Amino acid sequence: MQWWEPELPDGEFAALIEQFEEENPGIDVELLSGPYASIKDQVIAGSASGTMPDVLGLDGAWVHDFATQGSIADLSAAMSDAGYDDSQLAAQVQVDGSTRMIPVVNFAYPMFVNNELLAEAGVEVPTTRSEFMAAAQAVTDSGSGAAGFIAALGLEKPNGINIDIMPWTWASGGTMLSDEGGPAVNNEDVTSTVDFIKQMWDAGVIAPGGLTMAEQDKVEEFTNERVAMMVSSLAHINLIRENSPDLDFSVVPLPVEDGYTGESGVRYASWGIGMSANSEHPEESWKLIEFLMSEGANGQLSALANGFPGNANVTPDFTESDPLFEDAFTIWEAGYPVSEFTGLPLADELMRVFDEELQQVLAEDKPVDEALGNIQTEWEGIF
Repeated sequence: MQWWEPELPDGEFAALIEQFEEENPGIDVELLSGPYASIKDQVIAGSASGTMPDVLGLDGAWVHDFATQGSIADLSAAMSDAGYDDSQLAAQVQVDGSTRMIPVVNFAYPMFVNNELLAEAGVEVPTTRSEFMAAAQAVTDSGSGAAGFIAALGLEKPNGINIDIMPWTWASGGTMLSDEGGPAVNNEDVTSTVDFIKQMWDAGVIAPGGLTMAEQDKVEEFTNERVAMMVSSLAHINLIRENSPDLDFSVVPLPVEDGYTGESGVRYASWGIGMSANSEHPEESWKLIEFLMSEGANGQLSALANGFPGNANVTPDFTESDPLFEDAFTIWEAGYPVSEFTGLPLADELMRVFDEELQQVLAEDKPVDEALGNIQTEWEGIF
């Protein structure tokens, strides 16, 4: 059960499954496909009732809760039983030291830049926070009517914290967690990020209306040239090309703190895969997962999805894709994948708590240290 098939070219995922069946006589796979929201509801219901499919697509935000409920299998044990070399996996999502999800295809979130708006404002693509602030200010003051930056912080779906805010911390090697994996959201790394966002907000360089926007609103603003820079998924490149064919834009690394010279964390989201803890066919289920993570199948699937492979040994074939995907892969390889909300308990609620406090920082001038202290306290309770 997954939401991937509807997002891929017609018939391509089914063809991969047919290939698996041909290579594994006696194993039949029934594909259950639907939109993301529908699959999410079905998987959550299946977790509660113990009726999950043998193999299922997973979002990292669900993993901790499913693992705690005992509804998804320990893939570390499955890999060990199968003698599988997990060094070929680009990432694994673990709960309490055991892998519960394997990212199959990864979608990076670089910075999207409107080249024309930056050129009209007389600025270069920024690489540091101070350069970014200056560029955003120059665009906002240029008379074009466009804002420098945009963040979608609507509370209805508070994933803007994960997409628009925390990547600034991760890009400079920072974290919101302690060495033990607990909450440390009131540390220097996050404080610096929120101070920076507040500075931009007070300067008026962040597009108005962001406190009620959803992610699709943000992408629409960028597509219509009402904003010069945003953090967004590579999955939106084709959508932007379709809706605004003449838009001159690039994807670039997220600017880092002034003086930072280390590797940058690149925020990503994944099509993850897992296995039901109640599967009556654990060996066959693992074989399907192993197939989808193999170099051939994984390379093909990631190319079809315009994402990056979950198999670390695969180099994507960009010959037929938009040139920006190759630019993004260079950014991806130069940094390290990071998505700290993945695998955390009640990840959506953690984002909501952060978002509510951040809104008060921006709109009501609540002190940053007080807001982060409140978030830390609430997060400790959730953890």
